[in-house]
Amino acid sequence: MTPAQGASPFHGPDARDGEVRVVDEDRGTDVLRRLRTETAVEHQAVEDTLDLLSPTLTRDRLADVLTAMHGFWLAAEASLDAWAQAEPADAAGVDWPRRRRAALFTADLAALGTTGPPPRPALSEVPDTDAALGRMYVLEGSSLGGVFIDRHLATLPQLTDVGRLSAFSPYGEETGAMWHAFRTVTRARIADGGNADRLVAAARETFGALAAWCGAPSPGGARWTPTRSTHSSTRGNEVVA
Repeated sequence: MTPAQGASPFHGPDARDGEVRVVDEDRGTDVLRRLRTETAVEHQAVEDTLDLLSPTLTRDRLADVLTAMHGFWLAAEASLDAWAQAEPADAAGVDWPRRRRAALFTADLAALGTTGPPPRPALSEVPDTDAALGRMYVLEGSSLGGVFIDRHLATLPQLTDVGRLSAFSPYGEETGAMWHAFRTVTRARIADGGNADRLVAAARETFGALAAWCGAPSPGGARWTPTRSTHSSTRGNEVVA
């Protein structure tokens, strides 16, 4: 993605832009600040690899990206569905059913003429709500930059017959509100005794798994491996991608 365009497929800029209002989450030293700063390397690797705001983005490249993301979302949502069954109150509190997006990727790929089940990475289980919120941070953050991706795709003549895609920006005018609700639940979890180290470690692990799945080069050219928070973490799950 071109830095001058100022948006990411996983976290948009802190700005008010049309229907999206994103509050600056870097103020203070809370868990949202840690999530942003401690996933920065993995985030940048994914952003640079996907390059979804390229003016030369082709249909085939877009289909390849959507296929990879579809497989990743299927795997991530399966782990979160298992968590939701075990912790239904917490899942309801973060409105998990509404945040599921795998079906939207299916529809978008069909619009591009691509069908069939995609390959999936093997992700670790989500054993508790701290880990669930860490994984969801990666998935939910993508809806912010997705608004800008949608706008860019609408300008590409090679995609005029496809119509509006839905997986990148699933919430429309409610994007800002959905992100605010997620941030509120995450902060409340930590304020009520949740484990911030575990939550941040899960976000880093998920981002690292996504980077590996998308073929992003890791620092130094080595294969992506499970990562830990720079603060002491109580858990490090294996990720196979």
